[in-house]
Amino acid sequence: MLTQKQELYNVIESLPEELSGKIIDYVEYVKFSYVMDRSNAPADLVVTSKEELIKKLEEGERDIENGNVCSLAELYAELDEIVTS
Repeated sequence: MLTQKQELYNVIESLPEELSGKIIDYVEYVKFSYVMDRSNAPADLVVTSKEELIKKLEEGERDIENGNVCSLAELYAELDEIVTS
């Protein structure tokens, strides 16, 4: 496994099960936004480096801990809006 992937795996592996699932969902969302035309994706969702990904994952963890989250339905509605606009 590549070093970066191993690091990501180790971070996710160290989280409680309920957080690791949310992080995996977020990573899938970030991956989706990355392969989209970046000009259509909100800037705060585009990841261009390993450091930025780590920062965004840490921000996501803090949001989860503080209860600042949205439902999957809200997430997918936002994605649909981005894709169709």
